[in-house]
Amino acid sequence: MTIYNFFLMHRHLFQIRPVTLHPLIRWYTSISSDVHCISSLVHVSLKVLLTIGVCSDCSCGQDYVSQLQTTAISDGKSALGHWGTDPADYSMWTSHSNRLVPVYTFGTKGSGTGVDLNDYIGANSVYRSKEAVRRIYGRVPERTVNAKAVWMDQTNIADIQRAAASAGRKHIFIVVFDGMDWTTTRLAAIHNEGAVTYSNGRGTGTHFQNYKADGTTQFGLMVTSPHNDGTTTDTNNQTVQNPGGSVFGGYDALAGGAAPWMPPVDSSYLLGKPADGQPQHAYTDSASAATSICAGIKTYNNAIGVGPGGEKVSTVAHELQQDGFAVGVVSSVPISHATPAAAYAHNVARKDYQDIARDMLGLPSVAHPDVPLPGLDVVIGGGFGEITDEAPPQGINFEKGNLYLADSDLKRVSVQQGGEYYTAVRTSGKTGEHVLQRAARRAADDGKRLLGFYGVGEYHGHLPFQTADGDYSPVRGRAEQPEQYSLNDRNENPNLAHMTEAALTVLSSRSKGIWLLVEAGDADWANHDNNFDNSIGAVNSGDAAVEVITDWVEANSNWQESILIVTADHGHLFQLTSPELLVPPAKAGSEH
Repeated sequence: MTIYNFFLMHRHLFQIRPVTLHPLIRWYTSISSDVHCISSLVHVSLKVLLTIGVCSDCSCGQDYVSQLQTTAISDGKSALGHWGTDPADYSMWTSHSNRLVPVYTFGTKGSGTGVDLNDYIGANSVYRSKEAVRRIYGRVPERTVNAKAVWMDQTNIADIQRAAASAGRKHIFIVVFDGMDWTTTRLAAIHNEGAVTYSNGRGTGTHFQNYKADGTTQFGLMVTSPHNDGTTTDTNNQTVQNPGGSVFGGYDALAGGAAPWMPPVDSSYLLGKPADGQPQHAYTDSASAATSICAGIKTYNNAIGVGPGGEKVSTVAHELQQDGFAVGVVSSVPISHATPAAAYAHNVARKDYQDIARDMLGLPSVAHPDVPLPGLDVVIGGGFGEITDEAPPQGINFEKGNLYLADSDLKRVSVQQGGEYYTAVRTSGKTGEHVLQRAARRAADDGKRLLGFYGVGEYHGHLPFQTADGDYSPVRGRAEQPEQYSLNDRNENPNLAHMTEAALTVLSSRSKGIWLLVEAGDADWANHDNNFDNSIGAVNSGDAAVEVITDWVEANSNWQESILIVTADHGHLFQLTSPELLVPPAKAGSEH
């Protein structure tokens, strides 16, 4: 266990904010080289915290953010803000939106053609060109070409990766905060800093906002709209039945806003329900978005690594693997969910989970029945414990048992059964972090692959949700009851930072290069539940995984041979109307 992870796990005992961890850890490591002396840490930590004055709101002994969330749900409205378009209805909207989302890059500034973010934003936006827009969408969506556009397209994320590989970059990292739009990030930043410190732009308050990467970091915005919504498919035959679907994608900045901090003229437009006179453009789902990020194409909602007509496409991971890179995915939600799936698998339907997992693990699947894909070198995520006898969205080859990974496939890929993967599975009475790290070290030493399979089956197999205070005790969102985790749920599962560390252990043991996608999937689940307490916790737990990557680059590489892209696949629509209310009264009062 690293010092960072120790404090991250236990900071709720001292009400310590995440951004305070970094100077504290630097101070502590300067006086102690033994990061495993947990007993010493326990005794020293409180003394350190009290000495340097980082205890926040200790006197009240209450979790202010969870109180705000609880009140918003019980009252049905909140002065802080609301989900959707109606200020009088706190939970009016539970799905995605067509908002512009932020992009944070590291190792890109001044890095040459195609790698530098400036090649895609500002005057170089593809949305200024009718022909460029036609090339992306296959047509020119209504009111989407804009002579003043400064935003990039989601497909440009794949362009950057390919350009970086062509330029000789050895390490390419993508961190996707599922559903984390600009406002979700700002909620976390305000909470972390205990103050409202920005109202536009990049801002500060999380590691990925604050980190400079030796002056190579950049910031921009991007359109996430899909090729189309409303496509129907045949899972068993892997065919698209109505190419083009029912609603096309596009982005009208006049209706939706030129930036996510600018109030839209028509908020309903962002929800695909425009007012009279406004165009209708589809908002993306995670499958289409991840396919754009990983393959560089627009496709229909529900597509995993296939184009608008169901045609298989090559992803960056496929291409780099052929070039000798080690490739992997990590997620806090089930391993065959849309984001990790679209990094590698091919399927016309995102909920054909078991077949998607087969592609990811190099097994025969409905999409590749005769010649399987080579398989990822690292697959770590959730899905454990979700057991069912039937799953209608999946095909006729569905096996009873685990919804996301067939029990027979888990056995088949194991080294113990002659497969290529050391498997680390949630085990009763065993610490998840230790089980995973042990398997990672064995895989690295033996030149094998790694499969980590964790989660809480009662809650669809995702990892326990971290809340804003760093604890794992969610309060209610729209769901009838909040999730409740046992001590075993906490101890037997690693967190996303642990998973990222394990992935790096294995991938970095290969010589050619690394491609790694990490998904903080719980941000999306929190926002669907209209739960900003969980949203803030999800941003911070994902931020810890980002820091694992930046720490690894600093220790093992540099920002001339590595790049990192942090972004979201789509946004939601939380309208933060009174951000100052997120600051606890005692904290706000101390600033005057």
